[in-house]
Amino acid sequence: MPRLRFAVSLAAAAVLAFGAIGVALAATETPIKIENFTFQAPAITVAAGTTVTWTNDDDIPHTVRAVDGSFHSKAMDTADSYSFTFTKPGVYSYFCTLHPKMVGKVVVK
Repeated sequence: MPRLRFAVSLAAAAVLAFGAIGVALAATETPIKIENFTFQAPAITVAAGTTVTWTNDDDIPHTVRAVDGSFHSKAMDTADSYSFTFTKPGVYSYFCTLHPKMVGKVVVK
């Protein structure tokens, strides 16, 4: 009987540990710098649940706006950032509304 309790306790601990690891893996962040009128990672692939953070390293304002309207930052001054968490798989094309030739894409698996 003590071995059975030990086995059950060990199995429960493994399930809890795996669950904690799964949560940690799902909560990831991916940075994208804005420099020289470009998104420094113009196309990235991330897992669902990933938060992407764009940071403006230029000396003029920029924005980040999804073509489909699913996310939209305010104008970001130098060193400002904007974050969005991608929860659903898909392809999210985006651009800077102040400089429409600045484009990027996030592919969510």
